[in-house]
Amino acid sequence: MRKGLATYGDPGFSLFLRKAFIKAMGFSDDALERPIIGITNTFSDFNPCHGNVPRLIEAIKRGVMLAGGLPMEFPTVSIHESFSNPTSMFLRNLMAMDTEEMIRAQPMDAVVLIGGCDKTIPAQMMACASADVPAIIVPVGPMLVGHYGGEELGACTDCR
Repeated sequence: MRKGLATYGDPGFSLFLRKAFIKAMGFSDDALERPIIGITNTFSDFNPCHGNVPRLIEAIKRGVMLAGGLPMEFPTVSIHESFSNPTSMFLRNLMAMDTEEMIRAQPMDAVVLIGGCDKTIPAQMMACASADVPAIIVPVGPMLVGHYGGEELGACTDCR
């Protein structure tokens, strides 16, 4: 809880404010003494690659709690190639900056990054390397195929 405190001129007061706000969400003193493990949430209805992220988050939260940590979920940018304008590469860099700053801004002891697709995983790797916090990346796995005219249609493999 002490990591990255805004001082307001007094670190004790800063810690008091942080604990007061987080306790308002129902966390006990005991829970706040555990290692805080951040979990990125890259889910978006616009991103079919990340459709199973909510289920992965719940499984990761259970694992963190069983290991004695306090899981704290936080949002980051979600990128999908077909919805990216002007370019997904620009958004990859934005996601890297967003994720890095969210990791730095929160008092987490480690982070679990959930992602998929060819821009999200590199963005998360860039972010955790820069944030210098123990991290693990959990890939979402393959995107499910679609159907057209009664046939399975893979993501872009069958489009050409």
